[in-house]
Amino acid sequence: MADEIRNSDKSIRDHIIELIGEEHELRGQLGQGEISKSAEHTRLRELEVSLDQCWDLLRQRQARRHAGQDPDDASARPADVVENYLE
Repeated sequence: MADEIRNSDKSIRDHIIELIGEEHELRGQLGQGEISKSAEHTRLRELEVSLDQCWDLLRQRQARRHAGQDPDDASARPADVVENYLE
């Protein structure tokens, strides 16, 4: 995921919009019988992880900004980290 996006708030938000668009496309493809439920589920899970990483990166950038630090020093965390946060 880190290689897919540039490290700026706008580019991260743009990537989030792209991922959400792909989610909607997948649901439409399933509804049209173009993909299997299994294929949809697998890709949706991948999208969910990427979205979680993007949101986490935005939160890191905001926290660094509020702490007077450079938000560009934030970096995307691995999937196993962002997927195992406690709520």
